[in-house]
Amino acid sequence: ECLVGSEMCIRDSSYPSSLRALPDPPIVLYSWGNWTGTDAERSIAVVGSRMATHYGRLCARNISHDLAKTGVTVISGLARGVDTEAHTGAMDAEGRTIAVIGAGLNKLYPRENRNLAQRIADGHGAVVSEFPMNLPPSRTTFPMRNRIVSGWSRATLVVEASGRSGALITARTAAEQLSLIHISE
Repeated sequence: ECLVGSEMCIRDSSYPSSLRALPDPPIVLYSWGNWTGTDAERSIAVVGSRMATHYGRLCARNISHDLAKTGVTVISGLARGVDTEAHTGAMDAEGRTIAVIGAGLNKLYPRENRNLAQRIADGHGAVVSEFPMNLPPSRTTFPMRNRIVSGWSRATLVVEASGRSGALITARTAAEQLSLIHISE
């Protein structure tokens, strides 16, 4: 099923400036739904385990709900577990959320989050990818996605993660991006 999406190039004026500042910014962003300038200015990444505990899932949902209530956009990766709860919590607060996925928009993963993606795109934010529309997910696309999640956000919150998780890759990437900003200032 083909999604109706839009495409934005790095040279477009509405391209997120925080992503433009990355050492390896995505050249093109494909989106389903809409993002605003505020989504980059007031945003926090909420990430964590796909196999989260009940407590971790509850924390992710509640924290994201509270962040969204204060006008913060919650950014996450649309994965099972913590990501799903983060997006849901933000929307339950009538807030905004950005789902950055590790595949093309026509290859949403995991498939069970299709309705969640639809809900996001229908007025709560956007589902975003740097990958061509029909590119399937792979082991290499998720770490690439993680740099966008952390780069778009002002802070990264890891709710729960194992020692070799994508959430810790996102946190490490956020720390490296922060170091680059301080070095270049």
